[in-house]
Amino acid sequence: MSNAATLSLSELVGTTVHVLPQTNQLRALHTIIRDRNARRDDFVFYSSRILRLLIEAGLDLLPHESQDVETPVGRTYSGMRLTSQICGVSIARAGESMEAELRAVSPAIRIGKILIQRDKVTKLPHLYYSALPVDIAQRHVLLLDPMLATGGTAKAAIDVLLDRGVREENIVFINLLSSPEGIAAVTREYPKVRMVTSSIEDGLTEEKFMMPGIGDFGDRFFGTENIA
Repeated sequence: MSNAATLSLSELVGTTVHVLPQTNQLRALHTIIRDRNARRDDFVFYSSRILRLLIEAGLDLLPHESQDVETPVGRTYSGMRLTSQICGVSIARAGESMEAELRAVSPAIRIGKILIQRDKVTKLPHLYYSALPVDIAQRHVLLLDPMLATGGTAKAAIDVLLDRGVREENIVFINLLSSPEGIAAVTREYPKVRMVTSSIEDGLTEEKFMMPGIGDFGDRFFGTENIA
């Protein structure tokens, strides 16, 4: 099988890149949150519904094993259970919007944070802060950021995890929207990192905004549009 770094986007989908099924219901949720005139409470509520679906899909990629349980009627159900230790890592600030949905499905999960911002002159990502579980190298990591545009911030965050001993194949990067350019940038550098998204966009504008896009997710979610 070809290395993920050399595969086309169509070849990556379903292997390295996992896209939520494009159901009518998912597209209806996207229609609400992509509307520039959406009220903030609607934006938060409906985007959180999609984020929950993404978290569930990310968890489904982690190692499971068979487990039998006895039901209340005395029969055996052949089920599954998660076998690995996991943690979440949100890329501040927008990634923090995904923490509540992760805690909702895994209340005791540990969640680390990474703050990366682009230098206004060089445009290069700069690490300002990280706080991660001390045993993160032994865990599978759900890396959380709603937007994957150019891939620069994502790659910097993945480097932080790798420097802390996390195995590349143990990282699942979860996004609401992903651009083809961002997917290519991440898979070229880190072919073993898996990604989950609800939409692969058409591309980037000259200003590096995704098309058709959603605007600044963090500003819309936290209500800081046009605030100095």
